[in-house]
Amino acid sequence: MVLVADLLAETNLTANYFATDVYVHGTLELGLLENRRGERLLALPDTPIQAIYAGLDNETGRASMLVLYNCGRWWGKNFYTRFCEEMTDYYNRPVTSLSMPEFLQALRQCWLTHGWGQISLDSNYREQGFLVIKVRASAFIDHAPRLERPVGFLETGALQAFFSELSGQPLHCVLTDCESLGAEENCFVLGIKERLTMAEAGVEQRLSHAEIMTLLVEQGA
Repeated sequence: MVLVADLLAETNLTANYFATDVYVHGTLELGLLENRRGERLLALPDTPIQAIYAGLDNETGRASMLVLYNCGRWWGKNFYTRFCEEMTDYYNRPVTSLSMPEFLQALRQCWLTHGWGQISLDSNYREQGFLVIKVRASAFIDHAPRLERPVGFLETGALQAFFSELSGQPLHCVLTDCESLGAEENCFVLGIKERLTMAEAGVEQRLSHAEIMTLLVEQGA
């Protein structure tokens, strides 16, 4: 005989916690947006995002790249904390105990629901010690100033901090391809900093993502 108490205790939640229709709640009369925990959400139209980039460029010049990268690191660390809190409350177990499909589903939907684009993980290079993360339709890169190099400095810092916290070790992140340069998606490579020196040099030489990954694999062969 199955007891009701046992069913409640062993419930395996398979729904997507970050599904937009259940995660985002709005009060039209008050103009408020909240998540399913009752925490405030902020919707930013294009104009303020463009103004932030323009203001940073005007005030700091080329240093704006470093400012955005450091802001991204701060954001990524705090995002990881919030992500873990919400996942732990929902599944009633730590994020580290989630299966890879559960974790990836939650991360993909979380990124999409917050309007940051479509994120995916490429683990083809894990045996060489690299993780490739791809983001399509990035809200941040879409409004960034156009340079002759990848411009996803904010996301680079955020992904570096998020996956450093997740893995428990300091990782480095290099953006090897960018929608601002006509690429179909933004490609970020994560790994130990010393092993990504060649990737940074490849970006400066304007090599493609595939060419950079070939160099990284060959250096460890």
